[in-house]
Amino acid sequence: MNASATQPLVETLNLTMNFGTGENLVEAVKSVSFTVMAGEHFGLVGESGSGKSTILRAIAGLNEDWSGEIRFEGRKIERKRPRALRRLVQMVFQDPYGSLHPRHTIDRILSEPLEIHGAEDIEGRVLQALDEVQLEHVHRFRYPHQMSGGQRQRVAIARALILRPKIVLLDEPTSALDVSIQAEVLNLLQDLGSRLAITYILVSHDLGVVAHMCRRLAIMRRGEIVETAEAGELSARRLNHPYSRQLLIASRGYDRSAVDSFADH
Repeated sequence: MNASATQPLVETLNLTMNFGTGENLVEAVKSVSFTVMAGEHFGLVGESGSGKSTILRAIAGLNEDWSGEIRFEGRKIERKRPRALRRLVQMVFQDPYGSLHPRHTIDRILSEPLEIHGAEDIEGRVLQALDEVQLEHVHRFRYPHQMSGGQRQRVAIARALILRPKIVLLDEPTSALDVSIQAEVLNLLQDLGSRLAITYILVSHDLGVVAHMCRRLAIMRRGEIVETAEAGELSARRLNHPYSRQLLIASRGYDRSAVDSFADH
């Protein structure tokens, strides 16, 4: 976290999201409230279906079907976002292959957002973006299918950062990558976040990933935040909610006693 951070960048207040109607109604997010300070790396962790990615999509403006409030720099934001706000809030998705246009070169993928927002020196900024994510300039005219999964995710990160947003939303950014590559990408994100003073909200099902990246985290289950904790409390195993403790046990790896200890609280 940037030590100079003194004000909230993003706040959700009683954020609620439902899908379907009647008997098919699904309460995906239930009155979730949290605050992320400018410069902070904040984590949302929980099992699949807990609502964490749904929250990211609402903050990003990709899902407009929500109630409650989302605030950016203290101002309430509407469901339809102006272009200036879209530039300041960027997202990196789980699947780098699915999030990159398969028929566009890397040069086109990186230059397009700059063109949309009327930036200058597009070529120079594309080359700078490749340098920042540690990709050779030769990759500039390749297509996504000609690159490895780790390289594609680096391109996705470069695309998110090229407009110099204030916040980047990270939706399971390493879960689709080989284990040998995951740490490299996490370290790259951490380094770029510190050097460029980027605020992150990181979503993951892996407590270890969140603890590596974030100082604070919120643990979610069934659309609700059951506990908010500091990374230090996580490393010291000082979690209070039964589900949080179960998630911590599971994060240490599979064993019979850990599985047997899971209860439906």
